[in-house]
Amino acid sequence: MPRKTAASSVSPSPKKTARQTAAPRVSRSRRPEDMEVEDWQIALRRQFGREQEFHLDHLGGDPVFAEYAVTNPASKRCYRVVVRGAQPGDNSCTCPDFSTNDLGTCKHIEFTLARIEKTPGGQSALQRGFRLGHSEIYLDYARRRTVRLRLGANSTPEFRTLAAGLFDEAAGWALSPARFAGLPSLLDLAASIGHELRCNEDVLAYIAEHRDAESRRRRIDQLYPEGVDSPLLAELLKERMYPYQLEGALFAVRAGRALIGDEMGLGKTVQAIAAMELFARHLGVERVLVICPTSLKHQWKREIARFSTREAQVIGGLRAQRRTAYRQEMFCKIANYESVTRDLEFVDAWAPDLVILDEAQRIKNWNTQAARALKRIASPYAVVLTGTPLENRLEELISIVQFVDQYRLGPTWKLLHQHQKTDEHGRVIGYCDLDKINTTLSAILLRRRKAEVLTQLPERVDNTLFVEMTAQQREHHEDNREIVARIAQRWRNTGYLSDADQKRLTCALQNMRMSCDSTFLLDHETDHGHKANELMALLEDVFEQPGSKAVVFSQWLRMHELIVRRLSERGWDYVLFHGGVPAEKRGALVDRFNEKEACRVFLSTDAGGVGLNLQHAAAYIVNMDMPWNPAVLEQRIGRVHRLGQTRGVQVVNFVAQGSIEEGILSLLAFKKSLFSGVLDGGQNEVFLEGSRLSRFMESVEQATGAANALEFEPLSEEATAPDVAPPPLEPLASTQAGDVKVGAGETAVAAAPSAAPVEPETAAAAAPPAAPPLDPWGPLLNVGLKFLQELGQAPAAGGDHVARAASASSVASWVETDPHTGQRFLKLPVPEPQTVQRLADALQGVLNGLRKP
Repeated sequence: MPRKTAASSVSPSPKKTARQTAAPRVSRSRRPEDMEVEDWQIALRRQFGREQEFHLDHLGGDPVFAEYAVTNPASKRCYRVVVRGAQPGDNSCTCPDFSTNDLGTCKHIEFTLARIEKTPGGQSALQRGFRLGHSEIYLDYARRRTVRLRLGANSTPEFRTLAAGLFDEAAGWALSPARFAGLPSLLDLAASIGHELRCNEDVLAYIAEHRDAESRRRRIDQLYPEGVDSPLLAELLKERMYPYQLEGALFAVRAGRALIGDEMGLGKTVQAIAAMELFARHLGVERVLVICPTSLKHQWKREIARFSTREAQVIGGLRAQRRTAYRQEMFCKIANYESVTRDLEFVDAWAPDLVILDEAQRIKNWNTQAARALKRIASPYAVVLTGTPLENRLEELISIVQFVDQYRLGPTWKLLHQHQKTDEHGRVIGYCDLDKINTTLSAILLRRRKAEVLTQLPERVDNTLFVEMTAQQREHHEDNREIVARIAQRWRNTGYLSDADQKRLTCALQNMRMSCDSTFLLDHETDHGHKANELMALLEDVFEQPGSKAVVFSQWLRMHELIVRRLSERGWDYVLFHGGVPAEKRGALVDRFNEKEACRVFLSTDAGGVGLNLQHAAAYIVNMDMPWNPAVLEQRIGRVHRLGQTRGVQVVNFVAQGSIEEGILSLLAFKKSLFSGVLDGGQNEVFLEGSRLSRFMESVEQATGAANALEFEPLSEEATAPDVAPPPLEPLASTQAGDVKVGAGETAVAAAPSAAPVEPETAAAAAPPAAPPLDPWGPLLNVGLKFLQELGQAPAAGGDHVARAASASSVASWVETDPHTGQRFLKLPVPEPQTVQRLADALQGVLNGLRKP
């Protein structure tokens, strides 16, 4: 039975010890100037560990240099700590942080050392160091994993000579991987001369992992010596695969645990199914767990049945049903992220041999419950699929890679220190040397871009249509922009935003974006906005071509409600796909759109932006609104522009002119440059120009024009023309490179067809053409005429209430009534500054002419 040490029963509590220590606290967010980054990280763990109230059990042996069980009362997790000295690297712990931080210590070790120091003779024993008689082979986790030998006090010259024949004494008694095979012989020789030599369990596991990897690679190379051209691969699945897809499957099997980060539309699913088949045929895999978003579970089952002869089972229902499903014998089980997080004990009991993780960006945040749970699944093999392994921050890529190989990138603190650039205040301002990360990941990461397999992909043309907002939309938009401006100004003055301000800011930004589509999204009653009508005009042109279909994306379900009304009026059949559709019904919606000729439109929220295959039915994609993230935009487009598409793909982005949407177009470049710098061999340094908060707030100001929102607003066409829907757009099919079509406030900018897919920014970032010079008297005359007309129609305060209500929409923008006195005031829109300047110049010219004799 384990016995408690005096350290765990009589020593002062950690809190009391911390109070007695006079050393200043170390900041978690800012490294002290006089401290190296490694020393800083060690100090943080020492500080945190000594403040904990863990439970400590001595597991027997020497009073000090022994094994201990450290239990966290809050999480109920218990880790084993082995104490061999007082310095980093002397000791070990079974916690994840110790095995990956390259520091040789962790909070559990520091807690244990602090308790030992408070026992009689404990501190002096630690200073003397490890004095046990036997020698041991251990895994040194400091500065990457290395197998080392620690000589015991009773080691003889004879054993030292034997050990030196295998271990490198000059390198700190390190054992190179090339000599792993000689370790069993050394253990036998040590026993034969009577010297006790122990080999820790993690050493044996590490060596077995290394040897299995070498054996796996040799076996695959022997079976398929000709690579993708091997005849056996031609019959791997029911359907033929492209060569680069076979390459992906072989890569995954050779690596054992791999990340396939191909761009969307290149067939990552079929590569995973092919890898699954290779694992089963040659490496004894009998249990495969596919983890994917809820919307893709049944599609995965259909794809497995389509390409292979393996059986697959979808995990669903209540907890009892899921437990029963995991107990049933089945080669492949398909579960969603949320259920796996709750069913980790069932997964562990089933013990999958291979885990396939689809849309792995779901675990990009390492601190989420799903990410932590999935990383506890112990499977020898894994295939991770994502077209967007990096969306915003470098830490996202780290989290995904940790599921594949937690040691590959090294500790997060070291990676960020090497690749982040900071200012004098320690704030992140950019990333550097991103190409080194790509090199480090080359053994486990395979990423191909569409340009590399262009001959197998259809042409894609991106179009951005700038649509004018109505006066009602603009009012909502500008009201919320003023809120953003005030919050931005507060941030400019203080450099700080309260939680309430952050929530108000988020809400105002969301309202601005919704107003770009229609006022219906905000008040759920009115329908002011041109986008839905312009979509109908576009679809009329599309449907002139027999068999043509379109996929229409909007982030908001209420926008689809407006579209559904118009589709129903025209008798056009459609399907509506969103997050509220039950998982078991989603497959039927996709099949209906793909198979039913009369079903012409697939309406989807971003729930359909991942995993769906619609390329066989549609060649048109319409984005009713612009997402913040370029990865989300590409996920949408990837549903149609992917392998299997035999027609040219038209992408149409509707953008509200002069709105936050137009600002969003210019904000996508940084995120995309960071993505390509790490994964695509692109730009090697990316600057944020400030802290993350500063960058975000500057982006908000750039996208919304918040810096100028409190100044006079420019005069739009809405102030000088009735609120009527513009005429339909001209067809897009005949648009050529560089052509610009202008009609009723819209500008269609067509990207040039080229040998490579057009990046979304190419067309989306194009601004509307500059307006021709105006007659400087025109705006003023229009304003005056509009004013006189509407003022003449305005009813008196005591007039008929029906008449007042009928004219309220036109008069409201010009006349205000004081609620207390009843006195009426005029509220006039102000022309753009450029217009005012032209008018002033013209007036000056008139005056100069009058002065001439």
